[in-house]
Amino acid sequence: MPAWTCAARSNDFFLMASSVHRRRAAAKAAIWASALTPAAWLVWRAMHGELGANPIEEVLHRTGWWGLVLLTSTLAVTPVRRLTGWHSIVSYRRLVGLFAFFYLTLHFSTYLLLDQWLAWEYILEDIAERPFITVGFAAWLLLLALAITSTRGWIRRLGVRWQRLHRLIYLASALGVLHFYWNVKADTREPLIFAAVIGLLLLTRLPAVRRLVSRARAGPGLRAGRRVAER
Repeated sequence: MPAWTCAARSNDFFLMASSVHRRRAAAKAAIWASALTPAAWLVWRAMHGELGANPIEEVLHRTGWWGLVLLTSTLAVTPVRRLTGWHSIVSYRRLVGLFAFFYLTLHFSTYLLLDQWLAWEYILEDIAERPFITVGFAAWLLLLALAITSTRGWIRRLGVRWQRLHRLIYLASALGVLHFYWNVKADTREPLIFAAVIGLLLLTRLPAVRRLVSRARAGPGLRAGRRVAER
């Protein structure tokens, strides 16, 4: 093969790699901006006294709500990949998951610092005796373990056990929705919507559903191949 041809192909490869890198960098920047916007809006509202009659309750609700939204988004990554064939979306799952943990840590910290003023005796009593706080604390502990072990180093150390450990996100999500449901006083529409969406996302992981999706995606390709063969 002529040297100029090798050089041209090498240059095309680096241009393509650079383009992919730019797209991924832009996508990650968009995730950062989108994920931090609710927190920035909450801070702006707090600075201007626009959090309503019970600002602590508003902060608790908003941080918990956005934490659940982002947690649900991480669960949606695998179904989206299987349905669309967009495999690179997996590279953004860790970042979205860490932002979910960030908001839920803000939620828990608001309870500890602003609601209870670090009165540990009452906090421990709350965790032990109030079911919605018990399940919420359990969900946060699970997510803490997942956040700590989300690095490449931990992936190498744990090997196949890493994937088993990170399946705890399903349990954490269920506990988070249950915490939300038990916490609301009357209007349970939002936690029930979360429950329905998360339930649907978990159903897509069942082997029968996965086979159905695979056949649906392979269908157009198989039909196109048959038409070509018949010509």
